[in-house]
Amino acid sequence: MKLNPAPITVFQEKTVPNGTRLAGWAALVRALAIPGPVRRPSCVSEQHVRGSHREEGVWAIFDKRYWPGDTFADHLSFALRHEDIDLLILKRIFEVVPQAEIEAIVRTTPTGIPARRAWYLYETLTGRTLNVEDAPSATAIDLLDPKAYFTGKPRLSKRHRVRDNLLGTGRFCPIIRRTKALTEFLTLDLAARAREIVGRTGAHLVARAASFMLLADSRASFEIEGERPPRNRLERWGRAVLQAGKNCLTLDEIIRLQRVIIEDTRFVRAGLRPDGVFLGGRDHDGDPLPEFIGARPDDLDNLMGSLLEANDRMRDDGIDPVLKATATAFGFVYVHPFQDCNGRLHRCLIHHVLSERRFTPPGMVFPVSSVMLDRIDDYRATLQAHSGPLMPFIEWRSTPERNVEVLNQTADLYRYFDCTEEAEFLYACVARTVEHDLPREIDYLRRHDEATRRIMDAVEMPDRVAENLALFIRQNNGTLSRKRREGDFKKLREEEVAFIEGIVHETFEGFDQGSGRHGIGADTKS
Repeated sequence: MKLNPAPITVFQEKTVPNGTRLAGWAALVRALAIPGPVRRPSCVSEQHVRGSHREEGVWAIFDKRYWPGDTFADHLSFALRHEDIDLLILKRIFEVVPQAEIEAIVRTTPTGIPARRAWYLYETLTGRTLNVEDAPSATAIDLLDPKAYFTGKPRLSKRHRVRDNLLGTGRFCPIIRRTKALTEFLTLDLAARAREIVGRTGAHLVARAASFMLLADSRASFEIEGERPPRNRLERWGRAVLQAGKNCLTLDEIIRLQRVIIEDTRFVRAGLRPDGVFLGGRDHDGDPLPEFIGARPDDLDNLMGSLLEANDRMRDDGIDPVLKATATAFGFVYVHPFQDCNGRLHRCLIHHVLSERRFTPPGMVFPVSSVMLDRIDDYRATLQAHSGPLMPFIEWRSTPERNVEVLNQTADLYRYFDCTEEAEFLYACVARTVEHDLPREIDYLRRHDEATRRIMDAVEMPDRVAENLALFIRQNNGTLSRKRREGDFKKLREEEVAFIEGIVHETFEGFDQGSGRHGIGADTKS
């Protein structure tokens, strides 16, 4: 099949570099009118390129010697050899290209690496079997290069002589590239670091730190959604989060967690939604202005079952807990299966995986949501970097209820996704909780206890009064405010106040205040 990839100036709203021609995924998508985003397109220059290829904005520009040719097989081989795997684009290519075209590629080079990978992926993604003989005896190959991707345990397909090492299945599969940043995060062994910090801390102090961090995470998770719930609702949600990892992750379990959040179900349906869902604003007439649209209601049951199947495979394969948490939690929020609570449940799933895999110490929840709130712009940018390019390929209309109705087949947009950027973001959040928030919280509690004890030694008073006194002094930059002096602590003499202020200053000298925005340590006592 000839593609006739003539030079063009714009591809999917991206300006094509001068003197180049589309190659690989981009060439196939353009020639075959494939409805899907090519996130990192490639082109081949008419000139030599130093180092064989270079990055220029979103483009990978290859030396002219890399020009693959003008046929479908040429560009498919180029994509599988030189570009990141893109299962969404590949699936949609397979749906429009005649089966005989793929069969011809396999028959021409039955032991070729690109041909065997294309063959295996065709049958895995489409569920159709090619009319070709099983592969002749040849050395088995990995489906994904473990040096370039994080992979699961290989499962050999004798028919193709291919070892399937995907993170998911043909029905739902995330991809995580092995970047420098992720490789460095893995070498930190943050789980061991957390156990070390907890191991040298008294059990009582650890329990108090865990309680504060849980409350901080709960509060931040609601703040991300623009909500400030009462304390009892925070604590109720916190108890649910604390159960994360104790039950198998099933759809029923996720719905149970949703019901913990939704106390009043008169206006919100629990469970899989029967209608559309979107994120974004509305125009002056109340009609949707979506920035992102979730999966169609008719696809939810299949998508959630497939997501959970992939989650189980990653668990059984021993995928790094943070990478697994990324794939499962972000996969969930992209599907957006419920009418409400998708964001909070997405963050709860992170805790589920980290707890299930014993990444977090028993009874403790890392305040990942607090870090996400601190980095809210990065968090939103990470989500939008994935969802934004999908929107041109979702056809929708406004309903009489001012909701959205999706008009085309979109399930594959949610089945296959590269979550490398999401994994880097989540690992950075986890690293901060382990290397900063956890030791800071323990350090705060130690200093707090010492200050309280010394205040009680100086002036006889109940421990709660001493705790409040230390807190008020810290909140007022080291001095007891005039209002407090004339109110709750009017019985203290001036010299006693000065002495106690000195105790607090000395005890907390050098303490890392941190952001102090979301309730770690003393700031949780609201």
